[in-house]
Amino acid sequence: MNIQNLKRETRYGMPAADQILFNRYYVLGYSYYFRQAKWALEIVSPKNPALDRLDNFRSDFRIPEMFRADLEDYQNSGFNRGHLVASANTIEDEIQNSETFLLSNMSPQKPGFNKGIWKKLESEVRRLDNKSKYFETYVISGPIFYFDKPVNYIGTGTKNEVSIPIPNAYFKSILAESNTGALHMWSFVIENKKTEKSLKTFQVSTNLVEKLAGIKLWEQLDGTKIEREKNKTRKMW
Repeated sequence: MNIQNLKRETRYGMPAADQILFNRYYVLGYSYYFRQAKWALEIVSPKNPALDRLDNFRSDFRIPEMFRADLEDYQNSGFNRGHLVASANTIEDEIQNSETFLLSNMSPQKPGFNKGIWKKLESEVRRLDNKSKYFETYVISGPIFYFDKPVNYIGTGTKNEVSIPIPNAYFKSILAESNTGALHMWSFVIENKKTEKSLKTFQVSTNLVEKLAGIKLWEQLDGTKIEREKNKTRKMW
């Protein structure tokens, strides 16, 4: 049996990746080339918060050593270990929260971005999920690299002289299932830098996210209906 069929998170599809990591509460697609996740897919579940975040950052030893990130790669880099699956989205029990601190779930984010607009978007997703009209909220997040722009790196370079490239931007695509059975979609692309602009400024079509990130999102959905949905800029607020 395909394990994907057993994971609630993959109900509406799962993109390809070099290595798929099935965690207890989210699924992640890892890129050997970029030494970080291409995407992380979750069902948001903060409705009954009971725990503080654990902050137990650690390497993910399921990934081959030459391709994985380690704590030393972020040390004195000037970049935050930015969550793709937010810690605050998974606080129902300790193991659920702990899994979000695996470095496979991290990407180098500028502090002003990580603690600013990215955190704000994560909070808006939780606020959306807490609305009574939605049964479940699915979220996929990941990095974007613009190949016509310079790419910088963090890391010691000691592992086969390979470091971790810093993404130019990040995407987040949200798919909410309402209590009437309707599906609603919102997607965002935000540059990896501090900004004072509103979240609405960064809302884009899901088609654009797919082109920029090089992955297919929500491919299990009915094509005709969802293509219209993808090209809307429906408001979350």
